Parts: sequence; C-alpha cells; structure tokens
Amino acid sequence: MSETLILHEYAASGNCYKVRLTAALLGLELGRREYDIMAGETRSTGFLAEVNANGRTPVLQVGEQFVPESNAACFYIADGSWLIPEGRFERADMLRWMFWEQYNHEPNVATLRFWHGWIGEANWSDLQRAQFPAKKAAGEAALALMDEHLGRQDWLVADGLTLADVALYAYTHVAEGGGFRLADYPAVQDWLTRVEGVPDYVAMAA
Repeated sequence: MSETLILHEYAASGNCYKVRLTAALLGLELGRREYDIMAGETRSTGFLAEVNANGRTPVLQVGEQFVPESNAACFYIADGSWLIPEGRFERADMLRWMFWEQYNHEPNVATLRFWHGWIGEANWSDLQRAQFPAKKAAGEAALALMDEHLGRQDWLVADGLTLADVALYAYTHVAEGGGFRLADYPAVQDWLTRVEGVPDYVAMAA
C-alpha cells in the first residue's frame, strides 16, 4: 500500500484499536493522531470541518481523503489481503459479523465499559441507570451467541482469522471492564487466546 495512512484516534477506544490491530497484522505502518474525547476535541470546529463531520473517531486518513467508521477503515486497510476471505459467501459472512458487531455487540459491551470506566456508576444519569439492565442483558446475549458459535468452530468465519475476528476481538477482550464475566463464555476465552497467538498481534496498549 503506497498511500500514507494516518489514524485519527482515541487510543483507549476499541473501535480505534481494531484499526491499529488490522494494520499491525498486515505489517503496515500507521501514523497516529490522538484526540481527547473527554475534553471534546472531536467536537471542535477544526475536527468537524477537516476530519469527520460526525465528530467521532476513528477516522483513517488516506493521503488527503478520510475514511470514518471503524469497520470501513479496517476494510480499506485489509482489502485484497489474507484477512478477507476469497469465497463470496465467506466474504458476506465476514461482513455479517462486522455489521452485527456494531449493531448488537458494541452498543452494549462497549457502552457499559465506557459508563463504568470513564463516567463511573456514581455519576450515571437517570437515563443511564434506566438503560443499564437492558444493555447488560443485550451484551450478555451477544457474548452468549458468540460463545455458542465459537464452540463449534475456531474462528467466526470459515477456518481462519478474518476481519470479523479483529472487529469483535477489540471490545470482547476488554468486556470485563463493562461488568461482563468472560469466565461465563469459555469458547470466547479460547478464541481470545487464539487471536492473541496470531503472528504480529499487538495489544491495545502497544
């Protein structure tokens, strides 16, 4: 890949981490620009005008172009690589898991991690307290679905690691920060170990 790649990110975010992990697995150099979301830096006039009008990270900068949304950024980086299956059905199945991650998994598992780790339960709003039981139940259902699936096969799609695994690894491996018990999902735990054993794996804190 000849273009200069720069990741506009908040490093503690799983959505940002999955982009870094994708690049690392493929041996690609990735520049990094950090924004403090707690200080509102992604809501600044400059960021909204120049990087992402939606006011969120991650955003992958490719030369002078910008790719917002974590899974789109991962797909851009991995397009044509071994992380994307060759078979038409397998590619669609990979995308299915990536869409599911953003719709069923991330809004619950990642949100509760943020509520616990960044806001603190003592500071939750009345709305957050009201939403907590449903989000906890939905997050547990997502992890249970993964556990059932991974109890039958080693990887989410076909017989090897794909972008689907990268996308779901990011917030699953830190789910306990949101109050979830990974010990309740042994197949998920085994899968996490497999991901971490892949050559060129990098940890979130790297």
